[in-house]
Amino acid sequence: MGDIELGKAKSATCVACHGADGNAQVAIYPKIAGQHEGYLLKQLQEFKSGARNNGIMAGMVAALSDEDMKNLAAYFASQTTSKVVKPETANEAGRKLYFGGDSARGITACAACHSPSGEGMQHAKFPALLNQHGDYVKAQLEQFRSGARGNDANAMMRNIAIKLSDDDIANLTAFIQSL
Repeated sequence: MGDIELGKAKSATCVACHGADGNAQVAIYPKIAGQHEGYLLKQLQEFKSGARNNGIMAGMVAALSDEDMKNLAAYFASQTTSKVVKPETANEAGRKLYFGGDSARGITACAACHSPSGEGMQHAKFPALLNQHGDYVKAQLEQFRSGARGNDANAMMRNIAIKLSDDDIANLTAFIQSL
């Protein structure tokens, strides 16, 4: 898709939040290193169009061309995601929701879209969750639940997240950290 070297050259403004290689050091910012290229491009385009509402990112992408966004997506996708410190034991309630969902409440298993290993699904543009900051994962689930984030195809995440309790989100976040 994009040119990695041109993306690297354009990435200087991304460093403050996402780190030089896309491995954000601050847990409220997502790690974008190693994320699927198509997913990254989609997010950049949606920040620019307003389909994904974030004042900081809207300002960052405002001057980017389509080619710039393709190149940035290629660069960050080519980077290696840093590991997170994993808990000694996995959260059992989170594990059950991640792998099995909850059919009684209409909650689909997270693994169905984000894969059993948390690597996501590149062609469907479902993001990797593996090694993502827990604070960021929690914030995104809460935003989907509240409707503050609504750039998911066919409201898939919103339709699931609206059924999640605060405890469900905490348990899922804790489990995802153990992947």
